[in-house]
Amino acid sequence: MTGRKDKQMITSKYEWQFAAPFSDDTFLAQAKKRGLEASAAKLLGERGIQTEEALDRFLEPRLEDLHDPYLLHDMDKAVDRIRQAIEDYEQILVYGDYDADGMTAASIMKETLEQMGAEVAVYLPNRFTDGYGPNASVYKYFIEQQGISLIITVDNGVAGHEAIDLAQSMGVDVIVTDHHAMPEVLPDAYAVIHPEHPNADYPFKHLAGCGVAFKLATALLEEVPLDFLDLVAIGTIADMVSLTDENRILVKYGLGVLRQTQRIGLQEMLKLASIAPQDVNEETVGFQIAPRLNALGRLDDPNPAVELLTGFDDEEALEIALMIQAKNEERKEIVQSIYDEAKAMVDPSLPVQILAKEGWNPGVLGIVAGRLLEELHQPIIVLTIDQGKAKGSARSPESVHIFEALDPHRDLFIAFGGHAGAAGMTLEVDKLPHLTEIFSDYIREKGIDLTAKSTLFVDEELDLEELTLDTLKSFDRLAPFGMDHKKPVFYIRDFQVESSRNMGAGNSHLKLKIQKGDARFDVVAFGQGHLELEYSQAKNLELVVSLSVNQWNGQTTLQLMVVDARVEGVQLYNIRGKNAPLPQAVPLFSQLEEGEDSPAIVIDRIPDDLADLKALFQEQNFQAVYFKNHLDKAYYLTGYGSRDQYAKLYKTLYQFPEFDIRHKLSQLSDYLKIPQVLLIKMIQIFQELGFVQIKNGIMTVNKDAEKKEIASSSIYQDLVQTVKDQELMALGSVQEIYDYLLSDEK
Repeated sequence: MTGRKDKQMITSKYEWQFAAPFSDDTFLAQAKKRGLEASAAKLLGERGIQTEEALDRFLEPRLEDLHDPYLLHDMDKAVDRIRQAIEDYEQILVYGDYDADGMTAASIMKETLEQMGAEVAVYLPNRFTDGYGPNASVYKYFIEQQGISLIITVDNGVAGHEAIDLAQSMGVDVIVTDHHAMPEVLPDAYAVIHPEHPNADYPFKHLAGCGVAFKLATALLEEVPLDFLDLVAIGTIADMVSLTDENRILVKYGLGVLRQTQRIGLQEMLKLASIAPQDVNEETVGFQIAPRLNALGRLDDPNPAVELLTGFDDEEALEIALMIQAKNEERKEIVQSIYDEAKAMVDPSLPVQILAKEGWNPGVLGIVAGRLLEELHQPIIVLTIDQGKAKGSARSPESVHIFEALDPHRDLFIAFGGHAGAAGMTLEVDKLPHLTEIFSDYIREKGIDLTAKSTLFVDEELDLEELTLDTLKSFDRLAPFGMDHKKPVFYIRDFQVESSRNMGAGNSHLKLKIQKGDARFDVVAFGQGHLELEYSQAKNLELVVSLSVNQWNGQTTLQLMVVDARVEGVQLYNIRGKNAPLPQAVPLFSQLEEGEDSPAIVIDRIPDDLADLKALFQEQNFQAVYFKNHLDKAYYLTGYGSRDQYAKLYKTLYQFPEFDIRHKLSQLSDYLKIPQVLLIKMIQIFQELGFVQIKNGIMTVNKDAEKKEIASSSIYQDLVQTVKDQELMALGSVQEIYDYLLSDEK
């Protein structure tokens, strides 16, 4: 079974799962005293914050509630060793990582050591030449060439056995600070500081790399270093760790510091991203600041980022910020190029897509795999080929556990690591077919349905008539949002779509105006521009939305952002008389072969006999029907002829012994003022009743014909039915047409 491919109609991307309703009058009253609306208070209750004490700690997090850094394993040992190194004027190396978490962690440690008077060098490994984590050759270089005698890793190290063993053998101590998954055997480092270390029960296990570095800085400086909180916020948000407990405190305060940051480099980055200081929040960091920093590490040497984050030279800060901006634009172009090439390689017959090509930049393959996963809903592995080896990233829907699928086949890989939804790997190119085979076998043996939708957790239903800007402000007090405390999404229904219009580049997005009672709101649906018709006409439309603010012409209004949409029941769309192109990927009635199955159909042309159309609708349950209803001959406009029209036609023909209908039909139509399409039918009726006969295009009147009623003609009877059918198809509502097609009515 291949991945789901939706037709052009409103189809939910997710399976909606609604949170269990929360009701506690005492708690709601306490929340109301603190300025929270009931909807925001209920959301907190649904998320496990259900006591007055928990509410206060959540709404007003305090730096005093940060955990004691000495609860971390080896913290005392690391602090003593670093202080000794500073006293003895030892050369210290801070060894970081090439992503935003590693960059901020290295910057925190650098500034901490410099404040203490240390001699410190900083190095962020290059992903293309050094790889991830401790690198033995880099360690050796710094030890031999720069006299380093103490190495402090930040955001890496727990898997760096080889490099750490080398350093220790050369008489250099290594202090590891890390937060990544711990191996069964830890490296033989001087100290290992990790929130999940088995020999210390640290109260919060989900610090980012910069968070662990911050804890070491706190211990070294003997106070909470507030000036570093902007860096902690960036790294923590960028690394997508749990935004609860200690991380919530760090990010909430950190965003406040970032809004008034004195770091010249960050000021320049905010300007280039057109972010006003007061608009800084977890979303601007996550979607604009962090990707810019990450772009540097994805494409080039990441080390200038440390100078950007810690330097004091205005010109250099601007220069680096501009360079990072350019790298980010380059990253976007590279991602789009690889995405286009990879998408063209997709084989729809396979349950997993393994896409490999020479020359692809390995730094962006995870992004490409993520985009393809979102579109195809099946496991995606994107690899670059170099010297007979394929290296890259994998992404997977929640129904497929990548690590479980591939971990038993380690012999297939040169390197492999990951978790349920993502993995990285390196293997020989000639083993790619085997990789496809074992992954496909896993999906088949597990009986995994790749058409199954991922789950969307919906927080609660909102009544549009009670929704105000104050509601949004109440929910804003629950920010920052992130992992394990996601931005709330809400269910809305029972509204009318007043208007819809396309917007954005290529009309790719959609803006709706919806109304319920006296309440009216703008709704934005990104990437849904091709469904403008569907949204404008949909009945029983249901939406899951997030809340946002729209500021325009000095006015501030509440705006809804579509997360997902669905329509209850069959979707009926009226495209009669419209010049819009027919929906893509939806078959036409005239093209649908017998027995063919389709969730949607376009009734493009109305057949003379509706029996076939009725039979189709009674055999198949369509999810969407588009009524174009083109009529080749519009008899509903001409009718089936009046008694006077038939009498006038007969009287006129009676005057001619012979009448050439091949050449004079239009003249006769003009003379009688009877539309030609109806006139032809009337003549056919006369011929059937024996009133006239036609031979070689010459019509003659049978003056001795038996007198018969026009209504006795089968052609006339069919024409009467056709007019009735066409009136329904051309003038009836789409619901009336649909009901008729499902009925037994003839």
